[in-house]
Amino acid sequence: MEPEAAKLIGAGLATIALAGVGVGIGNIFGNYVAGALRNPAAAPQVFGNVLLGFALTEAIALFALVIAMLLLFVF
Repeated sequence: MEPEAAKLIGAGLATIALAGVGVGIGNIFGNYVAGALRNPAAAPQVFGNVLLGFALTEAIALFALVIAMLLLFVF
């Protein structure tokens, strides 16, 4: 296999993580909305945890993009 082809395949595989991140963020906010509709009084107390979950999930996307860019432009 050509090294250039291996780089492109590796970068493509690294970006598959972005699909999982999209699903994860959808689950986080979807479950928050469902919980807020069931118990509106608890929604403000839980919102900090929702933002923390969003930030950690988004960090996975940034790591995946960094790996993809490293594969494409550094190696």
